[in-house]
Amino acid sequence: MAEKKNKQAKKAQLKVPKAASADLEWKGVDEERISYRATASHVDVQADDGSLLGKMFNLAFVALRDGKPDATRPVTFAYNGGPGCASVPIDFGGIGPKRVRPNGLDHIPANAPLEDNPYSIIAATDLVFLDALGTGWSPVAEGVAADKTFGVDADADCFARAICAWLQDNGRWGSPVYLYGESYGTVRNAALMRLLGERSVKLTGVVMLSAIFDWVATQPGSDTYYLGMMPTYAAAAQHFGRAGADVDVDEWFDSAMDFTEDVLAPALLKGDRLSAEREREVAKQMAAFIGIPAEHIANKHLRVDLTDFRGMILADEGKACGRLDMRFVSDAQSYVQTSNMWLAWEDAADDAVDSAWVSAFRSFCANTLGYKGPARYFSSNYEKVGLSWKWDHAMPGTEEVAQAPNMALDVAVALRRDPTLKLAIIGGRYDAATTWWNVKHDMSYQYLSDELKARVFWYRYGCGHMAYVDEETNVALGTDMRAFYAMS
Repeated sequence: MAEKKNKQAKKAQLKVPKAASADLEWKGVDEERISYRATASHVDVQADDGSLLGKMFNLAFVALRDGKPDATRPVTFAYNGGPGCASVPIDFGGIGPKRVRPNGLDHIPANAPLEDNPYSIIAATDLVFLDALGTGWSPVAEGVAADKTFGVDADADCFARAICAWLQDNGRWGSPVYLYGESYGTVRNAALMRLLGERSVKLTGVVMLSAIFDWVATQPGSDTYYLGMMPTYAAAAQHFGRAGADVDVDEWFDSAMDFTEDVLAPALLKGDRLSAEREREVAKQMAAFIGIPAEHIANKHLRVDLTDFRGMILADEGKACGRLDMRFVSDAQSYVQTSNMWLAWEDAADDAVDSAWVSAFRSFCANTLGYKGPARYFSSNYEKVGLSWKWDHAMPGTEEVAQAPNMALDVAVALRRDPTLKLAIIGGRYDAATTWWNVKHDMSYQYLSDELKARVFWYRYGCGHMAYVDEETNVALGTDMRAFYAMS
């Protein structure tokens, strides 16, 4: 009895604002209309013994039929990544029923109005946007150790618990359930689609936006990092007029993919056994693709890192290109700002959009819903969350714990266990954070049967990491996702 009281007292200490909601109407293309209820609230993330790990903030958009939620509709749990990022971008920038209108490759102005998102997938599914514990307005309970929340496996466990709690609280166990993750959210998706299956939660579909699976590619010295970057560099060089003149953009990208696998990969594999003459030949071919000098490429032994490329491709203009979307441009950094870590996080693509999205989200919560959130919203909390992240992952079927896991193995396990599950993988040519070549490579190493491969749908667009900043991509993505959700 005393133990139960102590747990209840500890749970009561973690106070969050009262839930708030409003009934609204979404207007899509061709005068399509859907009545829906928007609700800002928290779900308890509880361990099996009932102790509280944290309270996960969520913003849910649920369609109404005769004034009530329609439990026959699919429900999609969506989130961004980081690790350490909240879910505002994929919501108010991306697939939610409200958005800040994109402004091309320019900064979104401070007074940008909120509007109905004509390409929202609320047309096909209810949406629940979840903020990971330690991000947004999702507090971690007092005394909970970081390794219980901040790590590949701990994070997946927390999200599995939050998803089950939301389904339970809202009476939606009969609804088709989808996952929609962006960036690190695709790592989370991979772990979740296996873990939820193990906990008898049936999934209908999973959407991977800007996916990264094999974490080895992020480690220093990994040749799969340089291979993955090559087609993306080529796309950026063509965009800036430094290569690929008068070639169709998809044809150019495909040819760069072929060069990567047929020429560059064998050359990198040989290391210093590659002759100097052959190295110069490959460097010359590579220079024609990526628009920087062959001599520099050869001096780097064909391994050009992202910081190097971003600083060189527009150096003659005193500019640097973006990382999340290489088409975005800013003035180059000061000559005294030479830290690679600093340069990696200075990103014109993020600067142009993030604060406008967060401002719109906060205005919506406060003014439309009447939700009184704390003064600070942790749209990114890398210092606390990301730097504490435990990358160890129990790789299914291997009896090994990997410190740089390949989550494609989890994806393959989930697909083999449930051949009715469908998977969408979405990426962009200009995304240098989660490159297209790598995710294609990682999935090809799973040797899925033709029947399972037929359940995997690939969508490549002319966009960067945050696909939704590109209006042409929004149109195509909205159409493609409706079709994906409609598939049996």
